[in-house]
Amino acid sequence: MIDTLTAVVTLLAEEPRNTGPEFGKATPLGLLITVALLIGTFALVWSMNRHLRKLPESFDREHPEPDQAADECTVEGDPDRADGHQGQPREPGSG
Repeated sequence: MIDTLTAVVTLLAEEPRNTGPEFGKATPLGLLITVALLIGTFALVWSMNRHLRKLPESFDREHPEPDQAADECTVEGDPDRADGHQGQPREPGSG
C-alpha cells in the first residue's frame, strides 16, 4: 500500500513531458466532433419530443380508445376466456 502511494505521489510530482508550444491546444477535428455530437443530441431530443406528443395524456382503463377496447387488459368477463379458447388448456409456446 505504501509503495503504491509513493509511486502515485512521485508520478504526480513530476513535470509534464512534451510541453511544446502546441501542447494542450485543441484541433479543428475536436471542434468538428463536438459539433457533430451536439447536432446528434439535438436530433434525438427533437425526435423524442415528436414521439411523446403522440402519446395519450393518461392511460386510464376506464375509458379506453376504440382501438384499445378489445385489448386483453381491458376485456371484461371471464379472464380464462379472454384468449378465445373454450376451456382447453394451452401448451406453453403454442402461439
